[in-house]
Amino acid sequence: MAADKDPAAFRPVRIAVLTVSDTRTLDDDKSGDTLATRVAEAGHELVARDIVRDDRAAIADRFRSWAHDANIEVVISTGGTGVTGRDITPEALSDVSEKRIDGFGELFRWISYQKIGTSTVQSRADAGVAHGTYIFVLPGSPGACRDGWDDILKDQLDIRHKPCNFAELLPRLREHETDA
Repeated sequence: MAADKDPAAFRPVRIAVLTVSDTRTLDDDKSGDTLATRVAEAGHELVARDIVRDDRAAIADRFRSWAHDANIEVVISTGGTGVTGRDITPEALSDVSEKRIDGFGELFRWISYQKIGTSTVQSRADAGVAHGTYIFVLPGSPGACRDGWDDILKDQLDIRHKPCNFAELLPRLREHETDA
């Protein structure tokens, strides 16, 4: 069987990284850097990276535009998942998601609890699917980005991970849409 048709062969995923912050720039975005580095080290393709302010409409617009970009299969955002007034990334995700992946946030908080204890309840890490694109919403610290990538996303975006993974489902995320 050809390597590109072999289900056991690695298949790079095209990933966009979004940082949500009123203060960070690409020069000092340690969380975005953490994700971008891990994406590349895992053999995936970083196809876009940006920073948007803590503005629900702007975040939702970026999620929506990236979800409709055929070159992007996964969006990973960092920041805006807390409980303060400016933390609205999960709400922006709900504005664009067709389906939620509830287990992602639950698993993230379980992993985080083992490292930071009960403070993890302040995290509203979340995930969903919009227009056939996975969107994962992580807290804004480099540690949270490491936890989300190293302990969940690295395996779930690797088609070789068994018994199942997000990567193998990518071709089927839009099967509910009509061809009309």
